[in-house]
Amino acid sequence: MASRKTFLLRISPELWDELNRWAAEELRSVNGQIEYLLREAVKARRGKDELGEQAKDGEGQS
Repeated sequence: MASRKTFLLRISPELWDELNRWAAEELRSVNGQIEYLLREAVKARRGKDELGEQAKDGEGQS
């Protein structure tokens, strides 16, 4: 199994409670929920970057 990076995350109690509820709804741990959300955000960012690059490549070509 690949090693995983460990780090400390400080968040407000209100955010923790919301993440805890959300994680429970999706049958995940809070850690798993945070990792899922971060992974999805990275995918969305990559998708935007790729779309932006494609749009730039296609500019001026008729």
